[in-house]
Amino acid sequence: MARRKKVYEGKAKILYEGPEPGTLIQYFKDDSAPTATEATPAAVEGKGVL
Repeated sequence: MARRKKVYEGKAKILYEGPEPGTLIQYFKDDSAPTATEATPAAVEGKGVL
């Protein structure tokens, strides 16, 4: 993907400016939420893939 301007980053996704004016690209992260027994979130391979 070409380098794009990051518009927003949250817990589960990052929004970038899209190729056309007024559009966005959503990137879903592979991280999972931490549980009571985990100190840090774990990466789950492929979780963010459509």
